[in-house]
Order: sequence, then C-alpha cells, then structure tokens
Amino acid sequence: MKAKKIAILESRLGKQLTELVASRGGVPFHAPALAELPDLDPAQIAALVRSLAERPAKLAIFQTGVGTRALFAATDTLGLTQQFLRILEKTKVAARGPKPTGALRSRGVRIDYSAADPYTTKEVLESIRAVPLEKALVVVQRYGVANVELDRALEARGAQVVEIPTYRWSLPQDTRPLEDLVGALERGELHAAVFTNAEQVRNLFLVAERLGHGASLRSALNKTLVASIGPVASAALRGFDVKVGVESSPPKLGALMSALESALS
Repeated sequence: MKAKKIAILESRLGKQLTELVASRGGVPFHAPALAELPDLDPAQIAALVRSLAERPAKLAIFQTGVGTRALFAATDTLGLTQQFLRILEKTKVAARGPKPTGALRSRGVRIDYSAADPYTTKEVLESIRAVPLEKALVVVQRYGVANVELDRALEARGAQVVEIPTYRWSLPQDTRPLEDLVGALERGELHAAVFTNAEQVRNLFLVAERLGHGASLRSALNKTLVASIGPVASAALRGFDVKVGVESSPPKLGALMSALESALS
C-alpha cells in the first residue's frame, strides 16, 4: 500500500483492520462509525421462550454471531438454555453465514438451512424457499437494525414474524473522528476509504449532513477509492450516489485487504 492513507470505519474489529493496513505499508485513519449497544430485555426473552414452548415456531433465522451469542448468554442467565435448545430441536433453523453458524454449533444446535456466499438477505430467502410458511410463526434474531426486507418477504409468504432484538447500532458517542474524516476526505488527503457495514455509510453521511457537508462528502468519496466488504455495503454506498471502486469477494476482511492493495498498486 506504500504509505497510502486509508480510512477505516470499522468499530468492533477496527484495531485488527488498522493493523492489517499498517502491516501492508498503509497509513490507517481510524474513524469508528458504529456503536453496538445492548438491546436485549431478559423479561422479553423469558416470555418468548415460554410462548415458544406453547406454540413452537416453524422456522428460526439467526443472522449474526454476536447476536446469537448474546441471546444464549441471556438464556444462560435466565436458566432457560436447555428449554430453548429443546424448542430449537423442534424448529427448522436457518443461519445467515459462518458467524451465526459457529455460534449455533457451539451450542449443539442443528442447522437445517445455510445461506450461500455472500450471505445477504437474498441468499437467506433462497435457502428457505422450499419451507411452507403460510400461517407459520418465524423467529428472526435481529442484528443492529430490523431487516425490513427479510421481514416483508416472510410476511408476503404468510408468516407471522417475531423479532428478537439483541443489540442495536448507533452513532458513536464521540463523533469527532468522523467529523475529522469528513474534513480529510474533502481536502483530498486520503487515498481510500474502507466500508465494512452498510450502517457505517449512513452514519458517515449523517455526521456530514449535520455539518452541512453532505454534498461535499459525496463528491469527495467519488474522488477517492471506495472499498466495500460486499453487496450490502455497496448498495448503501450507491444509495448515496457513491461509486464503489472495490468490492470484496468473498465478503471477508482478508479478501477485502488483498483487493484494496491490488487496486492501490
């Protein structure tokens, strides 16, 4: 990457990503764009488990590893894990990708349907296409925001959808790094910007618009190499009329760094 300045908006794995950039000769500009806040109500989880014991769901969809682990941590605290596992034995289980798959397998949960790479909502829906859902109860482990596309598609097939909130995404409490990033992009000081989540795009533009710089941010990004982890982040960028220069395939950090390094060279 030869001393190229690269914006990193990742929060949870931000340290690892900045180290990856630095190890390849780049100069990381770290501006975390997301805060993950707990959004799990133990009383709600307890009520859900009891209700599922009375009326089992036809299908349970797990979307993230973090959320799946948080859900089981809650059932552990409530003393309901064994009951929840027995419920899942009677339920068809779908996993969105490797991370929820790993979290489920660590608990001995059978997985009936697995979304294909690149693990977007489209692949989730394709994996469960043959499951009859008319008047069926479907439980969806929510990630940082409600997956409206998934919920509407399930409801269109006649399902009753119950979401389990586990965490939610928010702006970081300190937005100064994002404000500094907007300024650096506008001044043309960065060679690339790396987006690993669609919500990072929305939050960056939210901060820019609060500063009255939404249009100038768009212009600046379109003069910068924009790297996206995959189709969902790319769709969010294009929604703000930002051109995607690099999209990782598969949607993993290692592949993204390799693609970015190749593009910068």
